[in-house]
Amino acid sequence: MRLSVFAATLALMATPAMAQEEGWSGEGSFSASTSSGNTDTTQLGLGVDMEYTQGRWSQGIVASADYGETDGLETQNRFQIAGNVDVQMTDRMFGFAQGQYESDEFSAYNSRLFVGGGLGYDIFDSEDLTWSVRGGPGFKVDEIREVSSGGVVTTAGETRESVSFLANSTLSYSFNENVSFSNTTSAIASEDTTQMQNVAALTAGLTDALSARVSFDVRHDTDPRPGFESTDTTTKVSLVYNFGG
Repeated sequence: MRLSVFAATLALMATPAMAQEEGWSGEGSFSASTSSGNTDTTQLGLGVDMEYTQGRWSQGIVASADYGETDGLETQNRFQIAGNVDVQMTDRMFGFAQGQYESDEFSAYNSRLFVGGGLGYDIFDSEDLTWSVRGGPGFKVDEIREVSSGGVVTTAGETRESVSFLANSTLSYSFNENVSFSNTTSAIASEDTTQMQNVAALTAGLTDALSARVSFDVRHDTDPRPGFESTDTTTKVSLVYNFGG
């Protein structure tokens, strides 16, 4: 709350920003794959990325869910949602407040929650190229999963709270009217660990509203819990529906 009030105060004092197109814009995506034979696999993915802009202010929400099975056994179950409120302070500088939550049945954490805020800057903001960065302090709550082996608890579950720092970079480049590339990098650093994610995507327009997308998602934890890998990767082919804007 204090960060939001602080950002709003700065916005009122700042030089007026350039006018932006107002209203809702965004996209929804769907991905699916299946294979049969020696191994039967099924994977489904849903995603939504929406933003509402009014004057200096914009509110955004990004959510995704991924589910997978192999030979009838669940092998993937991940949900992630993030929301932000941005306020333009100058033509390029903005303040923000952000919260995000994620759960993953096949990670060392039952859930991870982050709330924070800070400042951002639009490095490039042209028709073909946009690149913005943001960063600031926050508070993180990790619900660490209990680990057992042979009915014996080897690592006790716990709730770990920590002051942390968020850094984010979002880049988008349009090669032409139909093909574009995007890359989003984010990191949340605390005293115990740093969680990083990078999503690179190539999108090709099929119609005015529909697009096809290939994306590569890398997640990395600098200090994984015992028995868990430090890096996860996901490759997706998705159908994307665009609206607004």
